[in-house]
Amino acid sequence: MTGEGTPRRRLPLEDCSTGLISAGVPVTLANLLTVFRLILVPFFLMAVFYGHARVALVIFLCAGITDGLDGFIARFFNQRTALGAFLDPMADKLMLTSAFVALAIPETGLAYSIPVWLPVLTIARDVVIVLLSLLLNLAFNLKQFPPSVPGKMTTFFQISFVVAVLLQNAYFFPSEVVAGLMWTVAFFTVFSGIHYLWRMRSMTKGVNS
Repeated sequence: MTGEGTPRRRLPLEDCSTGLISAGVPVTLANLLTVFRLILVPFFLMAVFYGHARVALVIFLCAGITDGLDGFIARFFNQRTALGAFLDPMADKLMLTSAFVALAIPETGLAYSIPVWLPVLTIARDVVIVLLSLLLNLAFNLKQFPPSVPGKMTTFFQISFVVAVLLQNAYFFPSEVVAGLMWTVAFFTVFSGIHYLWRMRSMTKGVNS
């Protein structure tokens, strides 16, 4: 026990959080959940590579739950920060892209994999959108690119497809449904990519006019 005049020894976690706050890093519950989602990515990959489909499914679902929670907490408790706005979509994209790439590798311990062309298609679409966004930012100083309805539908079907493939490996899921989701993901990936290009073209016309 310490005497009344002896200051309490600070815990390392307290020193860490105090240091982050003093450095200007917004330490909020919403941001911590987003960071937790980033930490889940390597554990998800290890579960897939070692053929533990059930573990991978649980991790992926946990990532989805924390994604909904951090968004709700940020809005409801007014914890929206620039760091969160940057990390949240990055965590989502990193988890989804990692899932698509890992599930396309046939050498994993999973019984069912996805065709290689699907992650190639999704990654190519994202790369094109990011590069064009950077060009528009440099050329026209356009920094706001709000998500579109086709883009949100693409994300929804991508998540549904990953869950379906993991269920197919972990328990049972109809192959016909998985195949249907696969082609739906392919369609919306192309459609949303074209829609983003059309929106960018419209935005540049608005700047030039």
